[in-house]
Amino acid sequence: MKTISIGNTGPTPLGDLWVAVSENGLIAVAFPTTQSEFTAWLQKRHGAAVEFAPEMVNEAVTQLREYAQAKRKQFNLPIDWQVLNEFQRKALKATFEIPRGETRTYKDIAIQVGNPRASRAVGRAEATNPMPVVLPCHRVIGCDGKLHGYGAGSGLDTKTWLLKLEGAVIA
Repeated sequence: MKTISIGNTGPTPLGDLWVAVSENGLIAVAFPTTQSEFTAWLQKRHGAAVEFAPEMVNEAVTQLREYAQAKRKQFNLPIDWQVLNEFQRKALKATFEIPRGETRTYKDIAIQVGNPRASRAVGRAEATNPMPVVLPCHRVIGCDGKLHGYGAGSGLDTKTWLLKLEGAVIA
C-alpha cells in the first residue's frame, strides 16, 4: 500500500493549509480543515495510508507559506498529475499555465484543451481541484468577467484575496 505524507503550514493569511504529497509529488492542499478530516478525505480518495510527516512535505509547506505572505510569486513543486482524471488533468494543466496576475475564463480553458463547448466541464474540473492555490483555479473567471465559485478557504472572499495578492484586475 502506498503512503501519503501530510503536514501543515501553521498560521498564514489564508489560515492553516494542510498539504499532502505522494512519492510522485503534491496531491492535495486543503483549507480550512482539520488533520482528521484531511486524513479521512485522503484515505477515501486514494485508498492509501496517511502519515503525518512534516519533513516529507517541508518544501510544499515552505512554498505555500511564502506565497501566502507575498514572498513567493510562483510554485516549483513536483505535481502528481496521475491523481486527476484525464479531462481534469488537461484543464488544470492549462490553469497551471495562467501567469500570475492574469485571469482566463472557463471558456478560454475549454478552447485551450480542445473542446470549446466544455465550459461547464472546465468549471467542474476547477471546482474539484485538489490542489488549490498551487494549481491556481482562483485565476479562472466567468465570461462575464465576474468571479464564480471557489471551494477553498472562505469561498469568493478567498478567491478575491488571492487575485488581489497577485495584482490581478477584478471586474
